[in-house]
Amino acid sequence: MAVRESRVLVVDDENLIRVWLESHLGDAGYQVSVAESAVAAREAFRTVPPDAVVLDLKLPDGSGMDLLKEFLETDPDLTAIILSAHGDIGTAVGALKLGAYHFLEKPPQLEELVNALAKGLEVRGLKRTVSGLRRQAGWEFAGIQIVGRSAAMQRIVDLVGKVAASDSTVFVRGESGVGKEVVAQAIHARSPRAEFPFLEINCTALPETLLESELFGHERGAFTDARERKQGLLELADRGTVLLDEIGDLPPGAQAKLLRFLETRTFKRVGGVRDIKVDVRIVASTNKDLEAAVGDGSFRRDLFYRLNVVPIVIPPLRERAEDVRPLADYFVGKMTAALRRPARQIAKDAMAMLERYAWPGNVRELKNVIERAMILEEGPEILIAHLPDELKPGGRVLDLEPGFRLPAGGINLEQLEKDLIRQALDRTQGNKTRAAELLGLTRDTLRYRIEKYQFVTPDKAEE
Repeated sequence: MAVRESRVLVVDDENLIRVWLESHLGDAGYQVSVAESAVAAREAFRTVPPDAVVLDLKLPDGSGMDLLKEFLETDPDLTAIILSAHGDIGTAVGALKLGAYHFLEKPPQLEELVNALAKGLEVRGLKRTVSGLRRQAGWEFAGIQIVGRSAAMQRIVDLVGKVAASDSTVFVRGESGVGKEVVAQAIHARSPRAEFPFLEINCTALPETLLESELFGHERGAFTDARERKQGLLELADRGTVLLDEIGDLPPGAQAKLLRFLETRTFKRVGGVRDIKVDVRIVASTNKDLEAAVGDGSFRRDLFYRLNVVPIVIPPLRERAEDVRPLADYFVGKMTAALRRPARQIAKDAMAMLERYAWPGNVRELKNVIERAMILEEGPEILIAHLPDELKPGGRVLDLEPGFRLPAGGINLEQLEKDLIRQALDRTQGNKTRAAELLGLTRDTLRYRIEKYQFVTPDKAEE
C-alpha cells in the first residue's frame, strides 16, 4: 500500500477540525475516518484498523493518553500524530515517550501535518518490511540476529539451536567476514549461560606472553610491568562463554595450556602455582586450514580434536547468493535507525548487481557497501550509481589471483568453480586434502562443494 493510500483516523471533539482534516487529508490521497469521542474512536479502530491516527489528547469521555496506550498496544507500529493545545506541551511530550511519532499545536498547520504523516507512515512501512524479513529470512537468538534464507544457513541455525543447550566445545570455521562471531554470540545467547559473560580474544592480535596473560591472567611480578595480580578472561567469564577467535594463530605454548584447560577445566595464572577451576564454555573460530597446520606440526593434533567436538562450517557468501537480498535489506533497516536516515529501499537493478557480485570480503564487505551508500547518498532508493566501482560491469576488476583478469564478456562463476574443483581432484587422483591445498580452501569447504555439485570421488578422496 502506498503511503498516500494509507488509512488515517482523526479523533477530535471539535467538529470544525474534524471536517477540515477529513477534507484536506482526503484530498492528499488518504482514506480518512473520523471520531468525536474515545468510545467512537475505539469502535472505528476496531472496525477498520488505521495505519495512522491524528489524536486530540483532550476528549469529552476519556483521556487521549489512555486511548494512545490502547492503540499502541494493539499496533506498536501505528503512526500517531498528537494534537495539543498550547498549554499541554508537557502532556504531548509524555505521549512521544509512549510511542507517538509527532505532536502539533492546535490548530495544526496543514502542510506540517501532511509531512509528518508521510514521514511517519514511511517509517511504519520500513518497520513492517524489516519485521517481515526477519520472519521470512532470519532467526533471532535473544537479540542476536542470524539472517539468510539459504539451505546452508538453515542447517547452521538448526545446529546452533541444538548445541546451545549443551556445554560442548564448538568449532566455527569459515572465511573472514562470513559471520563466525555472530554464530558464536547466538550460541551463547540461546544457552543457559546467557546471563553470564560472553568474552572474546583475538589470538592473532597479541604476542604470546600477553596473549597468555589475557587468557589465563598473571600474578604480580610474573613479567616486566606485571605490577598487580590480574584475572584472565577464563576467570572473568566463569559460568559464561569465551570465544577464541583465529585459534589457528595460537602460539605453541598457549596451545599446550589451552589443551590442559580443556582436559581438566583448570589452569594456572602466568607466574602462578595454584590451579584455578572455572566453568566456561569454549567456542573457537578460524579461517585457516587447521588440518594442514596439524600436518606441518604448527598446530597440535590433540588440541584440534579437543576443539572439533561440534564443527560448524559457514560457507562464503558467494556460495549462497540467495542470502544477499535478505542481508542487504537487513543492513538497510538496521542502519536507517542507527544513522537516523530516511527509510530507503534498494533499487531492483542495484539488488541484481549485489546478487551477481562474488563478495570476496563476504558479509562484512556487503555491510560496508550498504553503510557507505546510506551515509554518502541521499534519496529514497540505493541506486547502481551509489555502489562501488568493483561491483559494476566494466568497472575495476578484482585481482583475486596474480595474473587473473575477468574476461570482458564475463564468466559463469558456478561453472568455473565446478571446472576448477574437477581439475584439482583429477590432478591429485581424488585426494581431497591435496586438492583443497591447490584451491586454497579448507578440506571441509571443499567437501561441502563436492557434495553441492554431486561429484563422485574415489576412496582416495578421503585421504
